[in-house]
Amino acid sequence: MRTIKYLLALVVIGGILMISCDKDIETESVQNPYTYSDLYYQNLRDYKASDHEIAFGWFAQYGAQNSLGVRFMGLPDSLDICSMWGGIPAKENTAIWEEIRFVQKVKGTKMLAVAITRIDAETDDHDFKKAYNEARQMPAGEEKTAAINRAIEMYAEYFLDQVFENDLDGFDADYEPEGDFLSGSYFVHFYKYMAKYMGPNPDITQEERLALIQERYGKGVTDTKKLLNIDQTSTGMVELAPYSNYCFLQAYGGGTGAGSWPNEKVVYCCNMGDNWKGNMSTMYTQARYKPANGRKGGFGAFFIHRDYNVHENNPSPYKRFRECIQIQNPAVY
Repeated sequence: MRTIKYLLALVVIGGILMISCDKDIETESVQNPYTYSDLYYQNLRDYKASDHEIAFGWFAQYGAQNSLGVRFMGLPDSLDICSMWGGIPAKENTAIWEEIRFVQKVKGTKMLAVAITRIDAETDDHDFKKAYNEARQMPAGEEKTAAINRAIEMYAEYFLDQVFENDLDGFDADYEPEGDFLSGSYFVHFYKYMAKYMGPNPDITQEERLALIQERYGKGVTDTKKLLNIDQTSTGMVELAPYSNYCFLQAYGGGTGAGSWPNEKVVYCCNMGDNWKGNMSTMYTQARYKPANGRKGGFGAFFIHRDYNVHENNPSPYKRFRECIQIQNPAVY
């Protein structure tokens, strides 16, 4: 553990160096991110592969902009997991994909596809939605139940394809049904179907999972360790804990407490998107939080990129987020 904390110290020092470089770049030109030695990046990957409380963020508004504030290369090096709230870029946007791959493969940051999982809200042109609409019109009985379940599985496959076909590291299922059909037991069915392909599923062996993956995506696909996570406003859906790497808890009021979830799976998340001009005391509270037993999953922020903005409460890009990483996992020099 002492070694890992030393590695984190190197990571944070690197982040500070990058901040100082950012300040010297004119805003009208494309900002070029600072790069480091192979040893630095190896230490960074080793740290992220260790057993520790993670740093997480939902990231959006990325595109062809010049500022590092809306580019993947501008994210803090020690960010463990990034949920791609801005959607999956088009393959033709090679510049963005080059950055995503560098952050993934060199910096070791896990990249997640994410979606608010509401089947009623999806457009009718999707095959899964057509199957769902037809199933809902069937008379009650076993055939209708089977047809609905299959439509839900097709919906899960729609997101699985986004992960595997884009070589991402997992999925973030935003569970906020608000009256949508995909709630309760139907969401459980959806999630457990996804869990056949990713996440810590206790009901399937790695060999069985690999066979399923290769049947759908080809023999060249061998990654059985992709992450499956639920993202919600409460500590409900406890029955999905064994199938989840993390529960990204939208504790926007700054609260802590895992409910019946395992402490080490709950990542407490603040709302940087709306509150970035303030002092972000909620993020600091959640970073400091230590459960009475074990450790927490980590801390995170919605719209993490808003912490790039410099103002009186944030004198340099990502200063507060980096401070919270240090608070959560203090470096040993």
